[in-house]
Amino acid sequence: MKDLFGKAIHDFQTNNSPEDLITETNISEADEMPVAYLFRNIDEMPKIEQKALQLSKGKVLDVGCGAGSHSLYLQQKGFDVTAIDISENAIKACQLRGLKNVKIKNILEVDNEKFDTILLLMNGTGIFGTLKKTPQFLQKLKSLLHPNGQILIDSSDIIYMFDEEEDGSKSIPSNGYYGELTFTISYKNQTEMAFPWLYLDYNTLQNAANNNGLQCELILEGEHFDYLARLY
Repeated sequence: MKDLFGKAIHDFQTNNSPEDLITETNISEADEMPVAYLFRNIDEMPKIEQKALQLSKGKVLDVGCGAGSHSLYLQQKGFDVTAIDISENAIKACQLRGLKNVKIKNILEVDNEKFDTILLLMNGTGIFGTLKKTPQFLQKLKSLLHPNGQILIDSSDIIYMFDEEEDGSKSIPSNGYYGELTFTISYKNQTEMAFPWLYLDYNTLQNAANNNGLQCELILEGEHFDYLARLY
């Protein structure tokens, strides 16, 4: 991995001629994403992210923290927050922004710690990769929760991206789950190796949670087929 996502974050933080990220999936055209979007403050965040931060309690783990905006807000509010990401450059940027407890770490490698709130935001189900791997991640997250702890996770039902047939049904792939995408990131004329990324509709997330000993509650629905859920 070239860590282009992290490089863009670090370039923005250090004023090193940052450019827009280009994202593309196997079902969508290339799209530009300004890196500044990852550095937004609480007032600039979507309502789903604002709600997740409002509901956060106790000791918090921010999974896939990126530029660290969620963690920074919670830290400023006095929370004991740990932020993790697999991107070395993103973690460096988080440290430069003043985050105290940040680590280059995959969630599957976190051990011997318990949290009251685990955040997975900006399509938090994405890191599961595939529907098949979802139970492995849910079991891991469950093992890191205090008895009254919660997982706050968001995603989108991307069924809207598929063409509609004459009978009103959607022409989705017959093999696999329609929310399993292949993602590609480009930055400054370099392209990252494609990686799997998962969008889960709410019912599928709820079923997966129940199958892995977790209750699932729909907290908020966004304006574009997105939602926030609480697992406990």
